[in-house]
Amino acid sequence: RHISSTLVDRWVAQRVVLPPHSKPWVHINTHVFGEGMYLYPSERPLFLLTRRTVPCAGENVALGGRAAQSSLYDRGFPANAIDGNRDAAYVHGSCTRTVKELSPWWRLDLLNRHKVFNITVTPSLGAHSVQPKGAEIRIGDSLENHGNRNPRCGVIGTARRDPTFTFNCKGMEGRYINIVIPGRSESLSLCEVEVYGAPLD
Repeated sequence: RHISSTLVDRWVAQRVVLPPHSKPWVHINTHVFGEGMYLYPSERPLFLLTRRTVPCAGENVALGGRAAQSSLYDRGFPANAIDGNRDAAYVHGSCTRTVKELSPWWRLDLLNRHKVFNITVTPSLGAHSVQPKGAEIRIGDSLENHGNRNPRCGVIGTARRDPTFTFNCKGMEGRYINIVIPGRSESLSLCEVEVYGAPLD
């Protein structure tokens, strides 16, 4: 698999003391997110250089995806949540909304598999808002139950002064991002969903 340029290389130097008669150069493949370890003979004791490929913020890959949802209320089209606009006022026309129904859901198709680092969700606010408390964020490749049975990254909590919720998905992999309110009759309204990750070839 190849991870795109949203990953960067970082080197960490650490002094180590080697056993007698050890080789001056040692390379260890740890297979943890592209990590490799090298011993550099810069006088004794040697230095352990760790080259670690780590995720940076990257781009919002949601902008190039396709959105769908369980139903449509008014002009709350599913694509409104991936238009790049965090405006949280539903009346301004940049938010999604379903009808009130059991287990409403919204789904993003990234078009191919991605490694997902962070997801930021902005629900709607104001007099016409519908709070998605308890909504689950799920990531995976399955479309069983519309994708709502994929592994879970997080759960949206109680609304705060800051309208956005950010979740660290720790490199979960999948093509589909779902937001679903399970087991409850509710309307789901989202104003922006941002997905920061890297495509997998």
